[in-house]
Amino acid sequence: QVQLVESGGGLVQAGGSLRLSCAASGRTFVNYAVGWFRQAPGKERDFVASISRLGRMTYYVDSVKDRFTISRDNAVNTVYLQMNSLKPEDTAVYYCAAAIQTRWPLGPTDFGSWGQGTQVTVSS
Repeated sequence: QVQLVESGGGLVQAGGSLRLSCAASGRTFVNYAVGWFRQAPGKERDFVASISRLGRMTYYVDSVKDRFTISRDNAVNTVYLQMNSLKPEDTAVYYCAAAIQTRWPLGPTDFGSWGQGTQVTVSS
C-alpha cells in the first residue's frame, strides 16, 4: 500500500551520531503513522520509535528516549530518525514501517509495510 526505502546507515564510533531517512511513495503518506524498528544478529526485531500521521505525537522505547529523535516532513514524504550518543548495543539493521493510525500509541503488530533496512554499526 505504501513503499518505504531506508537510508543513512553506516559505521560510527560509540558516542557518534547518524541520521536515518525513510522515504515513502504514495500520495496518501499523511494517512500513515511510521515506526522505526531494529534487528541485531541473533535477536528478534525490536520496536524503537514511532510518529503519528502529522508528527504531533511520538513514542520511544526507554533505551533510546534521551538519545534518538523521530520526526517527519510530509511535504517530502520522509520520516527521520536522528540517533545521538550511539552505543555498540545500537548496532542492528534498522527498518521503517508504516501503519494506518487507528489509535495511539500503536503496537508493533500494527505496522505492516516494511522497508528493506539500513545497517547501523557502532564500534567501541
